[in-house]
Amino acid sequence: MNKTENPLSKIVIVGGGTSGWIAAATLAHGFKNSDLEIELVESEQIGTIGVGEATIPSLLIVLNSLGINLDDFIKETQGSFKLGIQFEDWYAKGDSYFHPFGSIGKPIAGFDFFQCWLKSKAEGDPTPLMAHSPEYVLSERNKFFLPFEARNTPLERIFYALHLDSTLAGKYLRKFAENLGVKRTEGLIKSVAQNEEGYIESVTLDDNSQISGDFFIDCSGFKGLLIEQTLNAGYDDWSHYLPCNRAVTVQTEKTGETKPYTVSTAKEAGWTWRIPLQHRTGNGYVFCSKYISDEEATKTLLDSVEGKPLTEPRIIPFTTGLRKKAWYKNCLALGLAQGFLEPLESTAIHLVTRTLAFFIRMFPDKSCHQQLQDEFNRRVRVDYEEIRDFLVLHYCTTKREDTEFWRWCQQMKIPTSLERKIDFYKVSGGLIPGTEELFQPTSWYAILMGMQVMPERYNPALDTLDANKLSSILSQGKQGLIQIAESQPSHDEFLEKYCRAKMP
Repeated sequence: MNKTENPLSKIVIVGGGTSGWIAAATLAHGFKNSDLEIELVESEQIGTIGVGEATIPSLLIVLNSLGINLDDFIKETQGSFKLGIQFEDWYAKGDSYFHPFGSIGKPIAGFDFFQCWLKSKAEGDPTPLMAHSPEYVLSERNKFFLPFEARNTPLERIFYALHLDSTLAGKYLRKFAENLGVKRTEGLIKSVAQNEEGYIESVTLDDNSQISGDFFIDCSGFKGLLIEQTLNAGYDDWSHYLPCNRAVTVQTEKTGETKPYTVSTAKEAGWTWRIPLQHRTGNGYVFCSKYISDEEATKTLLDSVEGKPLTEPRIIPFTTGLRKKAWYKNCLALGLAQGFLEPLESTAIHLVTRTLAFFIRMFPDKSCHQQLQDEFNRRVRVDYEEIRDFLVLHYCTTKREDTEFWRWCQQMKIPTSLERKIDFYKVSGGLIPGTEELFQPTSWYAILMGMQVMPERYNPALDTLDANKLSSILSQGKQGLIQIAESQPSHDEFLEKYCRAKMP
């Protein structure tokens, strides 16, 4: 075994925003005891998209691995807590369901809890599945919990994420990365130089200064300045599965209680989000331009918001899909430069951190071996396809027929991988597991049950369980959750005591 003969000596990150500064912070922290130089180039003349304000629990793992204090991060980003997503009007108008983080119930006598619940339901128990979710029971009461007192209680299995101001998060991560030695250069890139093999050698800024590097990370947004405009990596368009292609966003004044969850409401030609922060609320409408105009979508959003608008509505066009090669030659695309999946399940930041984890796992030298690129791109694609299928599940199971958009969703062609998963589930409530999947069984069960996709039966092996004893166990668990949830502080009380941001 040989030592690395041609180690990377410099990585250049093109573009800032959340993606760029997460990359800078992650690499600077991971290689703080090496000679690796990291330089980030961005221009204040180019704004960031900055609308992804909801996250999933994996962000907390990343923050912890970087040594970032969570309380400090929440205060600096005006953050609040997120226990899941409330879906309104997706199955039918007037219907709602909840997608919690964490797990629902615990195995009983070695059997999966969901199967136990199915058997109890078949025996006549009307208790909804979510009555056994700690996150849901807290959310419906606008409660959070005291993590340091949760040990040995039903709350110890809770998972939570954050709502945050993405602009403030970018600033926080920039400061963190610069303190670790990352160099920031202000400027617009006017040209990119490549060698004879097509590898990127340097970028030239509008002041004619040149920045060279061994490896480049493209965080330039949808345009893909390096990965597409320079290297022509190609793009797989998934609009035939996820047809929404535009979003209109607006920030509004904070009103009422700070709910510990995101609200997603199905509308005429897509869906709206509502994300509560400490100082304001983030709102958006993701829609398909084939079925509604920008003007109509903007009106729909403004008619649905709570609180006075603080910004002018902003239209953001996008194409759902993924670069054919997220890593090509000596360039890695990250964030919007890599691909886009609508923010229905708040996966954007996760895909950035996940990509960086894969990249460090397969970290190259200057040769950028093709085998590393191929396996990296395969794994990134697996993640994107898993999330794509999960998003499609929300649409294809609707029973709404009130607009052309939702009628299209009912008859849409779905990925074979998703079709196989649904068909398997319908037999007896089982799931087909994947490798290192983001969405665990609780998530699939939450959406499938929320969209009223019922299996034909439960697993017959559960007939070995006594029905009355099972019913008693489930009832005790449900009552125990209610009792402990009622004793917890409200979300606002928790924020006020532990995480209240300093208002400007």
